Amino acid sequence: MKRTGALFTPSVAAAFVTLGLILACTVFAGVLAPFNPNEIHLDVTLSAPSGVHLLGTDSLGRDTLSRLLFGGRTAILNALIVILISVCGGIPLGLICGYCAGWLDGAVMRFWEILLAFPSLLLGFLFVAALGRGSGASTLALGIVYIPMISKLARNLTVGEKSKVYVKAAKSFGYSDSRIIFRHILPNIASVLLAELTMDLGYAIITLASLSFLGLGVQPPVSDWGATLQEGMPLIRKSPLQALIPGFAIMLTIVSLNLLADGIQAYLDPEQRKLPSFAKYRAKYGESESRDERFA
Repeated sequence: MKRTGALFTPSVAAAFVTLGLILACTVFAGVLAPFNPNEIHLDVTLSAPSGVHLLGTDSLGRDTLSRLLFGGRTAILNALIVILISVCGGIPLGLICGYCAGWLDGAVMRFWEILLAFPSLLLGFLFVAALGRGSGASTLALGIVYIPMISKLARNLTVGEKSKVYVKAAKSFGYSDSRIIFRHILPNIASVLLAELTMDLGYAIITLASLSFLGLGVQPPVSDWGATLQEGMPLIRKSPLQALIPGFAIMLTIVSLNLLADGIQAYLDPEQRKLPSFAKYRAKYGESESRDERFA
């Protein structure tokens, strides 16, 4: 498929750079953080930003910048694990259901539709209640919740691909079903899945932050954006930065991921590519049209 549009439009490029900086800061949190994120100093509680504590301290005297950096590492790592679980469980099942069809496809898709009738956060609550609180339980619960969404997408894409000529040609060569599914169909739908998974990563971050905010996810003293936001909410009037900083970090990450996902989808989908601007159209065709009008 020939792609004429540019992937890195200004908004997508800005989102890519922002995500790169956020990822670099979280990966190298151990180097960049000026203090231990769990180190308590009761003599400097709720201090304002200063040269020592660039973003101030929380109610226990812990450095806000350090907790923000390590909290980002926790949030992004857990979200990536959620996506990994959904990919490992959802994509192979969706591919098999879409290719084989029959009773298996009907049974699995009806079950997924029942699960998708409930909000993902509510399902997360139910699974966490069954598995128990904690980072591992919430991550596993949300990974299971996200399996139906990516599985249905993979199934629908496979249904559209299996009737194409290259699949029929592969069958005529005697290739096995597993080879056709995973070596021929999967690479052709991988681009669409990538765009969807980029957006799902943002949803996973905000859902995990919601679980931590409600006390069902990461448990103290582990730093996490959702938990830090929950700790700062009672202090919103006295020390607003304690709630605004993690909230802004979540918002910036989600917006950047959504912009990147939209850019990938627009680049890969020819129907969403922008038409050339009127100025470019006129510069290319205006001269010939005016010449035709003169000789008409």
